[in-house]
Amino acid sequence: MRWVTSLKWLAITIVAIVLAFAAFITWFDWNYARPFINREVSTATGRPFAIRGDLSLHWLAPNAQAPGLGRWLPRPRLIANDIVLGNVAWSQEPNMISVGRLTFSLEWLPLLDKHIVLPEVALSAPKVVIEQQADGRNNWTFTKGDGQPSPWKFRIGRLILEDGVVRANLAPQQLDLTANIATIDGQAPYGIGVSLKGTFRKVAVTGKARGGDVLSLEDSGEPYPLDASVRIGRTQIAAKGTFTNPATLSALDMHLRLAGPTMADLYPITGVLLPETPSYETNGHLLHTAGVWRYERFQGKVGQSDLSGTLVFRQREPRNILQGAVVSNQLRLVDLGPAIGGQNPSGGSDLSGKPKAPPSDKVLPVDPFKTDRWRAIDADVQFTGRKIIKDKSLPIDNLVTHLVLDDGVLSLRPLEFGVAGGRITSTLVLNGQAEPMKVDSQISLRHLKMKQLLPDVDLMKTSVGEVNGDAALTATGNSIAALAGSSNGEIKTLIDQGSVSKLLLQYMGLNVGNIVLTKLFGDKQIEMRCAAADFAVRDGLMDARTFVIDTDDTSIGVTGQVDLKREHFNLTIRPEPKHFGLLSLRSPLYVRGTFKHPDVGVNVPTLVARAGGAIALGVLAPYTALIPLLELGPGKDSPCGELLAKLQHPPSRNPANVKPVPDAKGPGTGSGNASDGKPGGRGHTSQTSPSATVGAGSEKP
Repeated sequence: MRWVTSLKWLAITIVAIVLAFAAFITWFDWNYARPFINREVSTATGRPFAIRGDLSLHWLAPNAQAPGLGRWLPRPRLIANDIVLGNVAWSQEPNMISVGRLTFSLEWLPLLDKHIVLPEVALSAPKVVIEQQADGRNNWTFTKGDGQPSPWKFRIGRLILEDGVVRANLAPQQLDLTANIATIDGQAPYGIGVSLKGTFRKVAVTGKARGGDVLSLEDSGEPYPLDASVRIGRTQIAAKGTFTNPATLSALDMHLRLAGPTMADLYPITGVLLPETPSYETNGHLLHTAGVWRYERFQGKVGQSDLSGTLVFRQREPRNILQGAVVSNQLRLVDLGPAIGGQNPSGGSDLSGKPKAPPSDKVLPVDPFKTDRWRAIDADVQFTGRKIIKDKSLPIDNLVTHLVLDDGVLSLRPLEFGVAGGRITSTLVLNGQAEPMKVDSQISLRHLKMKQLLPDVDLMKTSVGEVNGDAALTATGNSIAALAGSSNGEIKTLIDQGSVSKLLLQYMGLNVGNIVLTKLFGDKQIEMRCAAADFAVRDGLMDARTFVIDTDDTSIGVTGQVDLKREHFNLTIRPEPKHFGLLSLRSPLYVRGTFKHPDVGVNVPTLVARAGGAIALGVLAPYTALIPLLELGPGKDSPCGELLAKLQHPPSRNPANVKPVPDAKGPGTGSGNASDGKPGGRGHTSQTSPSATVGAGSEKP
């Protein structure tokens, strides 16, 4: 039939035209097309573009992965030499890209929709500059000559780099980094080597890396191998593993090692707030998918303390959050010092400078908490220190805390220590939104063993009993010293049963005769009726409203104050034996001086008066010389029931006003002295027994 014949000739004609066109573009000298290509690309991108070297075209087999008719069409592969693409007007670099040799394949059909799809691009000896200004303008967004956005869109599937230089200068990220790229052989699966140099957030960056020879710029699922070692400031980072899609780092799976003089240095790098620490090193497994970074099963050391656990960093609004659990099997107590404002034993500091040392006559840390960083991220982290390594005189055993940071408010609920066979449990809320910082704390002591509290004191080793107590305190300030000096609240402790060394009580009463007898015939335990302390704290001044130890043999009352702001003691200890004592030099003891240089001693005027009386009587009549040294036991029982009942009430954060006392100039000075029966520095009426002391402490707060 004639129409069949016509169709055959039409098909033959179309095939002939296609073959002729293919032959033409194959054997055509494409160098003649360079002016046209240069002009059209310059118009489309709004940048000067030029192919200054040889231009040729070859054919590739159809792409079976292409949609529609694309899977049946052969793909052109162009090779261009000596290419230059100009930069934006505001850049100091004249060219954004210069390439010794460019090889790329092209998809046909997307051109109809003004999409340039390059499945694979190979750059030989490239020099690429990527820039972004603080206002967001960048040099990778192309515009037409009239300044309007170009209708053409570009997409690159895979990128191959050979022996070149890439510089990224991104002002919003404070990144200025230059990568020198070299081809390497015989190091499968790695095909390129990279050396890095520059700055990140004003911190020097150096490093080297190995990567695969082909980088997929799409989320194709093809893993890209990477082995990198980078130093950012004082922080060393080593990573080895794979990832896909460099734009999102999806399916990232790396072994990550971090090391440096302090974890605080990680803040400008990661934006994750970590405390000032001694030198550290960690090794773990880093994973990233869908905005979630997981640092799994890491092992490491901070100072001489070990750490292990898993941390998860989640990207979210309005703030990212760090979650996880960290365990230390052996935690060195001194390594915690910098985290709470103390000195870093390794000498490290954050990027703002060295930690501030306390004044020469002070002991409380003055290094400020950096609360301005607390609102950069939220956190919810559990920490467990199973074994505390510390000075043998410290009775701390372990540590457990749950740290929550929410919009600048840091909560430790609880912060729990194992101490002297018991527990100290506290809740702390540190409001970093306020300036200065505000702190609210609630502390409880439960079942602390007396003999373990002072393990280096021989006379305490045989003591029996448990210490319990509670405290409620508020404070403002940006350092430990400032918080202590502004604290307000109450501190209460009690021992409702137990025993103490009789010799210890006699030492406190300076009962020489009984000390000798006890040394000759042995010490014994004295049952305690009660022991209690009640301090009111106002503006850093701790006032001993009640402080008494009552046994069958002796009542001991303590009066005075502890000034946390000035770090100064002003306490008087008054032992009152209840039984006959021989050769007693009983005199009030005092605790004066600073925290750094405390002064503990006896009230010299009272002691001299007693000894002088004995000498005078001895001169007149030798047998009367013992009279001033006899202790007839005038002490009275303290009202333990009333005292313990009073201390059962929870402590208040708003105690009664505490009146400051004049500086003590020595024993027996101040508003009263021990020789006339008035506790030094109190200004109260005469209190000659612990009962009177307890009565003074029974005022309602």
